[in-house]
Amino acid sequence: MNPYKKKELKAGIELLAPAGDMNKLDMAIKYGADAVYLGTTAYSLRAASGNFDLSYGLPAAVEKAHQNGLPAYATMNILATPEDFHQAEAAVRAIADSGADAVIVSDPGMFTLVKETRPELEIHISTQASITNARACRFWYEQGARRIVLARELSMEDIKKIRADIPEDLELEAFVHGAMCMAWSGRCMLSAHLTGRSANKGACTQTCRWKFRSEPAEQYLLTEMKRPEDQLLMEEDQRGTYIFNAKDLCMIDHIPELIRSGISSFKIEGRTKSPFYVATVVKAYRQAIDTWAADPDNFVTDPDWLRDLTQTVHRPFDTGFYFTSPQEDAKVFEDDTMIREAAVVGMVKGWLPESRLVLVEQRNKISLGDELELVQPRGRHIKLRADKILDIEQKSIDSTPHPQMMYYLPMEEHVSPGAFIRRSGDKDKPTDSI
Repeated sequence: MNPYKKKELKAGIELLAPAGDMNKLDMAIKYGADAVYLGTTAYSLRAASGNFDLSYGLPAAVEKAHQNGLPAYATMNILATPEDFHQAEAAVRAIADSGADAVIVSDPGMFTLVKETRPELEIHISTQASITNARACRFWYEQGARRIVLARELSMEDIKKIRADIPEDLELEAFVHGAMCMAWSGRCMLSAHLTGRSANKGACTQTCRWKFRSEPAEQYLLTEMKRPEDQLLMEEDQRGTYIFNAKDLCMIDHIPELIRSGISSFKIEGRTKSPFYVATVVKAYRQAIDTWAADPDNFVTDPDWLRDLTQTVHRPFDTGFYFTSPQEDAKVFEDDTMIREAAVVGMVKGWLPESRLVLVEQRNKISLGDELELVQPRGRHIKLRADKILDIEQKSIDSTPHPQMMYYLPMEEHVSPGAFIRRSGDKDKPTDSI
């Protein structure tokens, strides 16, 4: 592994971002991540993300992360069946040869294979392993693991107790933002049952998000035969029902509690989400961590952080199980599935200082007079109005109707490539899919 200089961690906290493909990796780097996790084309629990092939893509991604001071962790976190081991040893060797800083596994068989094949490769234990106590943490530590990605069902108090009862050099990682699952640690069979695509092999179709209907379409009660007193009300409207649909995790208002709990890596879910999602979420949590580190005693949450997070496509936000147990509140049975409060309309490709123009690649149509907002990797957002739009030849136009067309907007201030232009109020318009 080639040595590289790692980014300095603020408050000793690693902000770990998803890198589903090279574009999302770029956004994680530009918007302030301290480390990234990424999948390969095999053995990853996010088969739907772009992922990286073992021969060329993964080494290139790891090298890019290292050039910017970020560790890169590769996933092999499926629950393996016998056929999965046919090529697994070659995959372990390729991951180690790529320079990846660690491999994330959940299956004891995969763990053993990594130790036998490339014992120098650091191993992190995936949340898929459902680790919920200090004894389990110590077990994996004694086998050689150096980080535990805790089960999402743990409370803040649970995590504090675990931290106090494990070796000091065993790191704890936990999710702080993103999609949650209606099944314990993601061990779900709905997708496999209804579509033949197993969530435990990385091919989840998010069946729990689908609309379900009863016939006739009305309220009814689901009763377990041996417990008739425990009835579940199944509510439905004209759109159907979302009985298994989980809320999204959002802990931006609880940074001090997370830091005090002993978590050393704040993980953002979302390898299948858009680059805009990665950029927006990373920036919000980067600002929050840095603000706390600068003055812990006087830390105050900035409302703009949550406002920015709501601009991504998301489900209703919740604090997961950090403050309530799954037995008390399952965090499901939502009657809506997605919230869209903004659309990405352009991505900044460059800035012409002599003419004070920003070069934009179209992502959704804008028209003269549109109220927009520029989101940059660093610093404040900039409100702007499309009072003038120029085509690539710098001739005035009324709108940008063509997909991915290049155009200019007047801009007095320097704008960094990789910035986004978004338009609020686009709930029924295209999503942040770029």
